[in-house]
Amino acid sequence: MQPSGRPHDDPAGDVVRWAAFSCLLVPVVLVVYGTTLGGAALATLGLFAVTAACLVLLRQSERAAARVRAQERPASAHRRRHSRGGTPGRRGCRTSDSASPHD
Repeated sequence: MQPSGRPHDDPAGDVVRWAAFSCLLVPVVLVVYGTTLGGAALATLGLFAVTAACLVLLRQSERAAARVRAQERPASAHRRRHSRGGTPGRRGCRTSDSASPHD
């Protein structure tokens, strides 16, 4: 649990929240250190554009990972349910060096 009491369930959201905070903090720091308001505004717009692009890429990556997990889940569940060891086609068959009467 996080100190705030809620479970840590959205790491991408946390990254985006920190990026948004930085987008607000950077222009304040730039103005304090002597950059013009216009320059700080341009820097803010640039940071917001980069943050928005990163958010889109993060969400797209999460959706792709969820699709891969969803495709793998039924296959792995099927394997677990039917896997009893041995080769699936030869399960329960006795093998011997002599030819069977059916050959």
